Amino acid sequence: MKYADARPYADLEKAARKILEIENAVEPVQGRIHIEKLNEPFLFRDGGSPAEYGAGLKLAIDRGWFTLHESGTFVTFTPAGAELFA
Repeated sequence: MKYADARPYADLEKAARKILEIENAVEPVQGRIHIEKLNEPFLFRDGGSPAEYGAGLKLAIDRGWFTLHESGTFVTFTPAGAELFA
């Protein structure tokens, strides 16, 4: 029996890549992208959960694809992250 549908971003790699895709589509302001420009599409448009968002964000930061400002309000692409879309 199958009781629940499979979550689209249960795989952390997929969640991190989706966050990167969203980030790539957003126009940076002064080289920074505000975090709400990432979490709103991921959570509400794409149907991810807060846990999947947090885990995907952490994985992307750990892999060095972008950096999160110490205030937690914005992110910036690193060269490694920008290279994924070049």
